[in-house]
Amino acid sequence: MRGVFVTGTDTGVGKTVLAAAIAATAASEGLVVATFKPVVTGLDEDSGEWPRDHELLASVANSGQSPDDVAPYRYGPAVSPHFAAQFAGLDLDPDDLVEQAHAQAANADVLIVEGVGGLLVPLTSDYLVRDFAGELSLPVVIAARPGLGTISHSLLTIEAARAVALRVQAVVLTPWPDEPSEMEWSNMETIERFGEVPVLGLPYTEPEPRSLAEAAVGLPVSDWLSP
Repeated sequence: MRGVFVTGTDTGVGKTVLAAAIAATAASEGLVVATFKPVVTGLDEDSGEWPRDHELLASVANSGQSPDDVAPYRYGPAVSPHFAAQFAGLDLDPDDLVEQAHAQAANADVLIVEGVGGLLVPLTSDYLVRDFAGELSLPVVIAARPGLGTISHSLLTIEAARAVALRVQAVVLTPWPDEPSEMEWSNMETIERFGEVPVLGLPYTEPEPRSLAEAAVGLPVSDWLSP
């Protein structure tokens, strides 16, 4: 399978924006792109001006996916996936998740997968997001905040990935400001030095394919997606 797995240092750090930007860039380069997010929670919450995660990912895919194709498990409460499933009285099947991801990839050149929260978020009582990433055998790109606290969170995520032999392609700080502060530049340099991984910035963007692809112009998407 060709593609990337986008994870984050936490929830709300820009994973969906980064995944959508990568997908929009790949589509603009002529690739047939499928997207996948195993679980969406928080559908009871107001999403504001932006589409829901699976809706945004479906909008940048060009393989004919619907939002329901992108996210097979969808829950209302804004809680951890394993608890959302328990609350709904439903069982999430890891084998089914892997099969569905492969089914979406079969119709595309590349598959862009977005995780749920961080790598150690439980999808079931005994199955982590990290386990799912490992079964797909995709390289990992980490979304992180540019501000205070991001150094430790980013380095811990890198360590969690490498502990199970996941290959980390880069850390992407987002939204990267037009005029970064000295602290933000220092955060970028420090994560890169200690994590021994490229650290890049993704600026603020609007939720439509052209803007997302333009925002990702500084990211080596073609390298990340190379066979």
